[in-house]
Amino acid sequence: MSSAVTKTAGGAGTLPTPPAASRKSVTGTRWWVAGLFLLPALVLLGALVVYPIGYSVWRSLFDADGSGFVGLDNYAEIFTDDSTLIAVRNTAIWVAVAPALVTALGLIFAVLTERVRWGTAFKLIVFMPMAISMLAAGIIFRLVYEQDPEQGVANAIVTSVHDVFVDESVYPKARPNAQVSDLRPSGGGAFTTEGPVRAGTPALLPLVGIAPNRLPGGAQDAKAATGSGVTGTVWLDFRLGGGGEKGAVDPGEKALEGVEVEAVKDGKVVATATSGADGTFSLPESADGSRLRLPGSNFAAPYNGIDWLGPALVTPAVIGSYIWMWAGFAMVLIAAGLAGVDRNLLEAARVDGANEWQVFRKVTVPLLAPVLVVVLVTLMINVMKVFDLVYIIAPQPTQDDANVLALQLYLVSYGGGGDFGVGSAIGVVLLLLVLPVMWVNIRRLRKERQR
Repeated sequence: MSSAVTKTAGGAGTLPTPPAASRKSVTGTRWWVAGLFLLPALVLLGALVVYPIGYSVWRSLFDADGSGFVGLDNYAEIFTDDSTLIAVRNTAIWVAVAPALVTALGLIFAVLTERVRWGTAFKLIVFMPMAISMLAAGIIFRLVYEQDPEQGVANAIVTSVHDVFVDESVYPKARPNAQVSDLRPSGGGAFTTEGPVRAGTPALLPLVGIAPNRLPGGAQDAKAATGSGVTGTVWLDFRLGGGGEKGAVDPGEKALEGVEVEAVKDGKVVATATSGADGTFSLPESADGSRLRLPGSNFAAPYNGIDWLGPALVTPAVIGSYIWMWAGFAMVLIAAGLAGVDRNLLEAARVDGANEWQVFRKVTVPLLAPVLVVVLVTLMINVMKVFDLVYIIAPQPTQDDANVLALQLYLVSYGGGGDFGVGSAIGVVLLLLVLPVMWVNIRRLRKERQR
């Protein structure tokens, strides 16, 4: 048996080459020992990553119950089914919008918090939503976007601002009693008398459609108008317990205070008045012979805010909840990168005459570019897996409008569809969409290691 030999550097002699079994790695560990320690990780990697990917690819080539081979038909269905196409469109919107907004907001927070004393406390507050699960965040924002302003915070704010600039209607949903009143609809929610009003003959404008116990507190009893001028009364022609004559001001019937009354002549408003606490109003003599109109502003339904979870806004609303959760993540990473920026470069730019915006745009942002790319790529991968926020926040009537690929995968496979072939195909498509982003990230990491 011959033993392997190697020549020495000077060529003076030879040294025996160690057998392959006894060779060691650069760390001094034998290869079989290193392999033994890596074996559990490799087994887990194969069981949790490689096998599921391979099985999903194989399962995507079969029909719903896996009994028949259909080839690429499941992939063709993805790009022909309307609900799946909506999910593809919304996923593209998520990838294009959410990571960019979160990264930009995180950058702004990171830069600004360096300039305030309570920056650490602010960072803690912004980062706190990361401690909340997606499920809990979805429930929170489902309540925030509730349509009723008394329950939904978003609409409570919107309606409060709206009511500052726009007056509320006095008696929403009130209407005249057509059987005893000559008030008729005249467009825009308004009601106008069919005949003209005359001085000395008080006009009677009875309204119904309001529960007496829903009137503003302190409503007084109505009184019949008196006087020789153009006068009248606006009142609720109804009282609890019934009784009385329809179209007449009866004892116990309540006045409707604050109703605007317009005198219209030849299509033009010649005078206006507002009913008092007893329901009476008085118009100038110029209103004689005109018709009386109650504008629609008296009866318009109260403003209930924005339909955040409607078909048009449901996707932006869910993206807003995602930004609330992940802005702290972006801020912390970018702040860590900002801490490593050489302050001498920033001061040198200021000495050269650059203002703060120029320093931020031409010095700070380029220096933070590697960190910004890391945050952006991480968020792009993350938004492709968004499922629970959409599933919880979007109500059933508009869930199809907010659908994304991850949710569509669940709905097709487990949400009543039972088509695991199409579900597996959607999973493979998601993997193919993530691969380019991962490749860019890996390539960037290799370049950083070579520096």
